Amino acid sequence: MATLPASGFDETSAGILQRIGLFRARVFEADDNDAPFSDSLPKVDPKARRRLLNDISGFLIDHDLDVNPVTLAAAHEACSGLNPAFARSVKQQDDAGEPVTQIWLEEISATDPASENRSLENLATKLERGIEDLSKATKTAREATSEYGDELERRVDHLNSSLDTTGLIASLSDFAKEMLARSRQAEENLRASEQETARLRKNLDRARKDAEVDYLTGLPNRRAFEEALRVEYAQATRKRHPLSVAYCDIDHFKAINDTHGHEAGDRIIRQVADNLSALCGKDCYIARHGGEEFALLFRGVTPEEALELLDNARAELAARRMINRRTDKPFGQVTFSGGIANVVSYADPREALAAADEALYRSKEGGRNQIRLADA
Repeated sequence: MATLPASGFDETSAGILQRIGLFRARVFEADDNDAPFSDSLPKVDPKARRRLLNDISGFLIDHDLDVNPVTLAAAHEACSGLNPAFARSVKQQDDAGEPVTQIWLEEISATDPASENRSLENLATKLERGIEDLSKATKTAREATSEYGDELERRVDHLNSSLDTTGLIASLSDFAKEMLARSRQAEENLRASEQETARLRKNLDRARKDAEVDYLTGLPNRRAFEEALRVEYAQATRKRHPLSVAYCDIDHFKAINDTHGHEAGDRIIRQVADNLSALCGKDCYIARHGGEEFALLFRGVTPEEALELLDNARAELAARRMINRRTDKPFGQVTFSGGIANVVSYADPREALAAADEALYRSKEGGRNQIRLADA
């Protein structure tokens, strides 16, 4: 994660800023003739919004959950289609006959990198509003001080030019000059305060960018990917070019952690991230979606073409024999499975992500170390 520049505020404030997640994702490099994204974003479908609300209420009722921020956030994660891994965990809990309780949801959410961002959004909003208010107040005060100083200067000139030089006039003149100097100093102090505000805003912008980056791999995180998916879906449907989404998961990752430890598991995640990143050019967007899962967007690439690219990366990784350098024990064969869907064939990009996740699940059940296309 990038280091925040010096800004004059304490380490606690800097630590909070580094963890704020509000920056909008960087997406593919746009073509020269692309229209602005804001002009091409799809409108919210009232029917889709109503269906999502019904699904969320059904989730809460079916699992006998209270209505509170924790359960509402979990219900949205499970029903919106933006977090297939979380929805799959809920389904597995149901299939095992285990209750989906608020305590269980909190434990699952605690492992989700995005959950911390959600809890800090209100803090970030308040902080940004405070910066804006301070900037406005500083500007207003500085303008008022400047006007006051100019007026004092005019009065001093008038006293010196139109009245006899007496002790009283000299005293008044000296006093006015002193007040003028103080006014000018106050103006300088306010200007410095305004510059500090600008630095604080710059740091907030930097923190937003940092919050879009996965700390372990340096890749964009799930929050960034969701925004990229939304924007690229709008671009693809408007321009009618192919857009494929892939969802990948490292095979038997829990066994790697249990055998070699979490530090070694982190190295495997970084290795797979590097392996997948190698196939990504300007028309491919890769993100760590959470845990040992990765998501990729292929712009201008059909699902069949994306399958070939991703399968080559899978084969290259599977052919390697990696050693845990810390213990000299072999990791054995490290592989990943994946699923691919055609984004533009769905009315909602979240449905495409869910379809890719379903294809990934079939790859896992089919023996792992393979890539499958979603059902048309």
